[in-house]
Amino acid sequence: MPRFHVTWGTGTGVVEPFVRHALQAAAAGRLTIHHRHRVDELVVTEGAVTGVRGTVLGPDDAARGVSSHREAVGEFELSAQAVVVTSGGIGANHDLVRRFWPERLGKAPGFLVTGVPAHVDGRMLEISERAGARLVNRDRMWHYTEGLRNWDPVWPGHGIRILPGPSSMWFDALGRRLPAPCLPGYDTLGTLRHLRTDPDIAGYDHSWFVLTQQIVEKEFALSGSEQNPDITANDRKAFLRERLLGKGAPAPVAAFVEKGADFAVAPILDELVAKMNAMTDEPLLDAAALRHQIEARDLQIANPYSKDAQVQGIRNSRRYLGDRLGRTATPHRILDPAAGPLIAVKLNILTRKTLGGIQTDLDSRVLSADGSPVPGLYAAGEVAGFGGGGMHGYNALEGTFLGGCLFSGRKAGRAAAASTA
Repeated sequence: MPRFHVTWGTGTGVVEPFVRHALQAAAAGRLTIHHRHRVDELVVTEGAVTGVRGTVLGPDDAARGVSSHREAVGEFELSAQAVVVTSGGIGANHDLVRRFWPERLGKAPGFLVTGVPAHVDGRMLEISERAGARLVNRDRMWHYTEGLRNWDPVWPGHGIRILPGPSSMWFDALGRRLPAPCLPGYDTLGTLRHLRTDPDIAGYDHSWFVLTQQIVEKEFALSGSEQNPDITANDRKAFLRERLLGKGAPAPVAAFVEKGADFAVAPILDELVAKMNAMTDEPLLDAAALRHQIEARDLQIANPYSKDAQVQGIRNSRRYLGDRLGRTATPHRILDPAAGPLIAVKLNILTRKTLGGIQTDLDSRVLSADGSPVPGLYAAGEVAGFGGGGMHGYNALEGTFLGGCLFSGRKAGRAAAASTA
C-alpha cells in the first residue's frame, strides 16, 4: 500500500460495499437500522454492557455530512449481547482537541478549521469511559497545516486540506521561509511542530504558500469527496480529461482560487503582499524581505547542482514518470511573469484524525482500567485510535489509517459474533 493514496471512489467508494450488504440484510429482516437514535448511555448490568439508551431525535432530511438538528422527540433503550462502538474521533470538537493538544506539538491553536463532519465530536469516548472503558493516549492526534476555509461549506467551520506538490514556497506568519524538511508534501507533523513551537510564531495560527499559476494548475489537489467529483463518481474519462489532458487548474481548485477567502492573486509581488496583509490583522509582511527569499530560491533553478533542498526535491519528484506527468510542475522561477500570475494561500490548521481513545485488545474487546476486557463491549475504527488506542505511535504514517479501521472493524464483528454464538 502506498504511503499516501486517494482511494478510487473516495470515501463513498470505500464504504459502498458495506452499505450495500447492510441494506440487503435490512431488506431481508436480519438487520434493523435505528436512524436518528442518539446514544447517551451504555447500559451496564452486573459489570457487563448489555445495551444502550438515549434520545430519539426528530426527523431531518439533511444531506450527508450536513449538520442535522438535535430536537428530542422521545427516548429509547435497546438490549444486546454485544455492543460495538464505532463513533469516530474528536476532530469536530475543538474544545476537546485543545484540551488534549500534545505538549510536544507546542501551543494549541486559537483558530482551527474543521476537517471532519459535526458528528465527529467525541461524545462516545466519555460515555464509554463511564461504562468502564479505559481511554489512552488522548494526546495522539494528526492535524494538518494546509487547511483552507471552504467557500461552500457542508458542515460548520468546514475546512479542506490542500494535497500539495513540492514546488510552492512556504513561509511562516512573519514571512520567513520554512526550513527543510518543512516543505510541501514532506513531514506533516514535523511542520506542525515547527509552526507551534518556534517562540517567534507560536502565537499565530497561519502560514503562507506563495506560488504561480503554473504550480496551482499542476500540483494542487484538495481533500474531500465533493472536491474530487471525477474520482468519487468512478469516472475515468473525466479523471483523464480533468487532471492530465485539461488546461488550467481542476475545476474545484479553480473555484477555491476564485472564491476562497484564503487565496490572493496578483501580477506582481508587491501587489500580492499588499493583498496578503489585508487578509490578516498581524503580523504584516515585508515585501522586500519576501522578494529577497524568493529571488534566492529562483537563482537555484538555473543551477543543475543546486543545494536548495526544495529544488532538489522538485527535481527528484520529476524523476518518477507519474509525478512528472500529473503532479509536479516544470521547475521555473516564481517571479517569472510567464508563469504567473502569482498566488498566495493563507494556510490554517485543520483538525482531522484521532490516534488515541478506547483501549482494545487484538479482538477489539474494550479493556478496563485494570487491563481486563469489559464484558459485552467492543470498539473499532477511529474511536479506538484506528486500532487499540495507540497502534500508530506519535509519528503515524499517513495513509495507514484506513487499514486500521477495516481491520479493527473486522475483528470486532467476528469476535462479537463468536461471543454470542
